[in-house]
Amino acid sequence: MKKVAFYTLGCKLNYSETSTISRLFEEKGYRKVEFTETPDIFIINTCSVTENADKKCHKIVREARSISPDAYVAIIGCYAQLKPQEIATIPGVDAVLGAAEKFRLVELLDGFVRPPEAQVFASDIETANRFNTSYSLHDRTRTFLKVQDGCDYSCSFCTIPLARGASRSDSIANIVRTATEIGKTDVREVVLTGVNTGDFGIQEGKRVERFIDLIKALDNVPGIDRFRISSIEPNLLTNEIIQFVAESNKFVPHFHIPLQSGSNKVLKLMKRRYLRELYVDRVAEIKSWMPNACIGVDVIVGFPGETQEDFLETYEFLNNLNISYLHVFTYSERENTLAATLNDVVPKHIRAERSKMLHILSDKKRRKFYEENLDREAIVLFENDIENGMMHGFTENYVRVTAKYDPVLVNDLKKLRLKLINEKGLVELEEPSIEMLAHR
Repeated sequence: MKKVAFYTLGCKLNYSETSTISRLFEEKGYRKVEFTETPDIFIINTCSVTENADKKCHKIVREARSISPDAYVAIIGCYAQLKPQEIATIPGVDAVLGAAEKFRLVELLDGFVRPPEAQVFASDIETANRFNTSYSLHDRTRTFLKVQDGCDYSCSFCTIPLARGASRSDSIANIVRTATEIGKTDVREVVLTGVNTGDFGIQEGKRVERFIDLIKALDNVPGIDRFRISSIEPNLLTNEIIQFVAESNKFVPHFHIPLQSGSNKVLKLMKRRYLRELYVDRVAEIKSWMPNACIGVDVIVGFPGETQEDFLETYEFLNNLNISYLHVFTYSERENTLAATLNDVVPKHIRAERSKMLHILSDKKRRKFYEENLDREAIVLFENDIENGMMHGFTENYVRVTAKYDPVLVNDLKKLRLKLINEKGLVELEEPSIEMLAHR
């Protein structure tokens, strides 16, 4: 029985796909092991959103070779689709598989005998038109369930359409069927994920279903306590979706909404499909229905043409917005994007300075949001995440809490009062004395 290990870079979508591919291996009799357990096969699932992700791929290949010098090393994921020939030249790589081939790797690489030279299986991205159902399992307390793939948007900084192809989705019926099967396991929370999740509903190039109808159907799936929407574009986050989440049985009050810039000038350069005024409206609509809702924001600093005035406009916009935290990305040039051809490139040291300012702002926003949640009862889902005798979990609205480790609480929903914020910025709880909810 050959041993196979996986390493995943990038987004939640990649994690769901890695987990699904690992199950394909197990169905064929391979044994999944940790990266350090001298595997016979390494599968590295790559990202290419930033330059650092590319560099990490090189480093992981070197580490794999040092752990198991004779093992087979295969590279899949976005980087593999964008630059298959470049990856094939990395010392130690045996195979590269593109977007249309990665779910067939057990079949294509059957036997996993190391070739004299790296093999490349990467079709043009137009051939990646099939939706492959994917979800993570046995990796975490929560499961990431892919409902959509690809993107039809043409943001000037993004290579994802080149790496994953056109927007396409699973059907509502199949997603409900998959979620029902997940509900029969010990999973308590399902996170809906995709490249452009709110664009759900396109099958074979035509829109046949809607995201609002998907979440309405999932709200009745037995066995799952919580559903969470991973990320949704502001122009696709409708009032109907917001109102439904507010009144639903299982969808939690947590929205992650990409902004990218608080400057309309920069948003136009990025070719985003909204202006800042729409973003303000979406935040206000959420808070009118769910005052305690958590709102996360993606923002890019150092985009070409972003002046100091533009950046300060973004900073003040975010500072005055009723949001909970930021995911800050420092712009990095990507080949074959419009942004890479723009003038007025921002020096890297200035990008770093702007990133640092927004990270500090994010810490302040998160702290304020946590303070607003103190002395209220919340339902915490504890994870198998133990550190120095403490366990961690998340409330419905994504407040991260910590409590003394108790194995009975792992993967359980507990109704508790949020008590104080410790020196690490985490919320601590009163003693777990209130009734256990849905204990399994």
